[in-house]
Formats: sequence, structure tokens, C-alpha cells
Amino acid sequence: MSPLIQRLLLLLAGALALSPWATPALALALGGVIALGLGNPVPELTRRISRGLLQVSVVGLGFGMPLGAVLAAGAAGVGYTTGGIVVAITVGLLLGRWLRIERHASVLITAGTSICGGSAIAAIGPAIGAGHEAMSVALATVFVLNAVALYLFPVIGHALHLSQHQFAVWAALGIHDTSSVVGAAASYGAAALQEATVLKLVRALWIIPLTLAAATLAPRWGMEAGASRRLRLPWFIGLFAVAALLRSVLPAEMTPLLDGLARAARVALVLTLYLIGLGLTRGTLRQVGPRPLLQGVLLWALLGGTTLLAVREWVTG
Repeated sequence: MSPLIQRLLLLLAGALALSPWATPALALALGGVIALGLGNPVPELTRRISRGLLQVSVVGLGFGMPLGAVLAAGAAGVGYTTGGIVVAITVGLLLGRWLRIERHASVLITAGTSICGGSAIAAIGPAIGAGHEAMSVALATVFVLNAVALYLFPVIGHALHLSQHQFAVWAALGIHDTSSVVGAAASYGAAALQEATVLKLVRALWIIPLTLAAATLAPRWGMEAGASRRLRLPWFIGLFAVAALLRSVLPAEMTPLLDGLARAARVALVLTLYLIGLGLTRGTLRQVGPRPLLQGVLLWALLGGTTLLAVREWVTG
């Protein structure tokens, strides 16, 4: 098939992802089917667009949430995120040593599972001097698990009759990437989407201290710290808070406009998941080795399972 026809099919499928019938799960599947069946002729372009569009979408969701609700959800989630991250990092590093996984890859898979998927890997990788191979293995592993989580979590949530609040907490703590967290929560309900987004952004803030800690501890772990100590700050989190602030202070006449921006953000999120699905290529799957994948699966199952039990036991409403 010619590259021109491939590009046209990509555009047509993208238009379908923007339609009212598209769901986050359908959009991700559509991208994956095209990438695996026909190939993605512009992988770097779709990767860059998906990253930027995800950040814009998250900021747009803030226009639908008053700042007071954001702060309340964020304050309630600090304890959840702290406990989950400490447990995940400890267990992840132990699993990596037990499975004899290359140290850089093990640390990056642990970071991606514990904090914020690909964003954490991209930030911590240079700080510990990780090479291209370790970064690729970690990103591919987390990518596959994120795709599975987007489908699996809502099914389990409905089967166990989790409330919107309970599912939001579980998804925000048990899924790696922001895209899959908001995608799964959007499939579950509007209330789950709002709260899961806030909790996930609180969790993502841990990128900053843990990147600094990784760079400092790298020599003790037998790794050379990266030459670049520049942090990749999650700037879109601050803009999300600004959007929520505008929702709270602007006059009531502006509410329809802000609601429209929030709805546009939800549509853009579905398109983002389609673009992310286009990254599920055969090359990506080949990069996932059996032992790194086993580390990711075991750590993800432990984190998702324990947080689910905790949510059912202690989270109400």
C-alpha cells in the first residue's frame, strides 16, 4: 500500500475518532488495528502530536472543574498517592533485582509504573544515564500495559459496582499514563473523569522529587548519573489549575463558553487515544522482552490489586 493511501486512511480514521460515536476504548483500538495491520507511515509525527494534544486536553478539562473541587480532591489524594508510590517503588526495584533485569530498564519500568508512565520514564531516564535500549524497553512495556488497563479497569469497576468516586481513586492510582487514566475514567462517567484527572495530576507531581532523587542515588546503584540535570517539569498541571481558577472567578455568563471548552477537551482526548494507538506497532511489541514485561505485569497487578482492595475497604461515596 502506498504511503499516500496510508496517510489518507489515517486521516479518515482520525475523523471517525472525532465523531460522537467514538469512545476512548474504540479510538485506542482503531489506532492499534491500523498500526498493526497497515502500518503507521508517520510514527514520529503522531507521537509528537499525541503528547501535545494530551497536555492541551488535560488543561481544557480544568475549565469544567471549579478550583475548590480541584483543591479538595487533590488534598484528599495526597495520602493515596504517597502510599501507592512508596510501595510501588520498593516492590518494583526488588522485582527487577530478582528477575535480573538490566538496572536502567528496571528503574525506568518501576518509575513508569509508580508515577506517570512515559512522562516519568522520559524525565528519569536522562537523570540516571539510561541508554536508548533501556528507554525503549521501559516505554514499550508501560505502553502495552496502559492499553490493557484502558479496557480492563472499567469492566472490573462495573462488575464490582464501584461508585464514580471509588473508580476515580482506583484508576488514578492503578493505571500508569495520564492518557489511559482519563480514558478509562471517561468511559466510566463524568464524575469519575473529573476526580481521576485531579488525582492523576497530583501523582504526576512526584516526577520532580523522584527525578532529583534518582540522579543523586544513581552512583550508589552502580549507574552513572546523566550529564543533564535539567528537569522536564509537567507545565500543563499548572495551566490546569489556572483553568480551574478561571472557572471559579469568571462571571456566570462565561459558564457556557467554559463548558464548551471542557467538552472540546473530552473530544480531543478521544483523538489523542487514537493517535496513541497508532504507536502500537510490531516494532513496539518486539521491544518488550519477557522479563521486563513480567516485571511490569507483576508490579502493575500488585499495585492495581492492592489499591482496589483498599478502595473497596476504605473509600466510600
